[in-house]
Amino acid sequence: MAQRTERTERVERADALRNREAVLAAADALFAASSSPQSVSMDEIAAAAGVGKGTLFRRFGDRAGLISAVIASRLEPLRHAVREAQEAAGSPPRQRVLELLDTSLRFKIENRNLMSAAEHAGLSSPYRAEHYGWWHDMLRTELARMPGVADADFTAHALLAALRADLVAHLVDDQGMEPDRLRSSLAAYVESVLGAG
Repeated sequence: MAQRTERTERVERADALRNREAVLAAADALFAASSSPQSVSMDEIAAAAGVGKGTLFRRFGDRAGLISAVIASRLEPLRHAVREAQEAAGSPPRQRVLELLDTSLRFKIENRNLMSAAEHAGLSSPYRAEHYGWWHDMLRTELARMPGVADADFTAHALLAALRADLVAHLVDDQGMEPDRLRSSLAAYVESVLGAG
């Protein structure tokens, strides 16, 4: 009897994992393809994933929780790469600040629909999102190592404000700004904020 219960639990866990992956993949694809990511509904995601709507709410809580899970799954390989680069790099903090912001901007450009949906998901504040906290902590740490940066915490917030998803989407989608030009403009802006140091 114990073996049957254990086998049943393993099958249920495997099903739950498959359902989770199917939901994340479906949500990711729908947000990427939508011209109005804010309007992608839980019903559409459930249908695309082949699961019941209740499964989404049980697993993720609400739309904001689901979007956060999709972002986390997209960010995990990037976080790993950033950590490895920082551990291996002997580059100065200024260079690491530029690299972190460029990496964040590239992620926002590539995932602008998903990130726009996150900013409009009914969260009390985008600054409380786990992914924002991670970027801010990484950036603040490097800024604190730079001479001449009086307030690393505020400076990190101010620099990340230039990367809001709605701004990135507006510049790329509405104004037709080429991603490489946007990256160059950000680098120039960061250099002006950091000064000559």
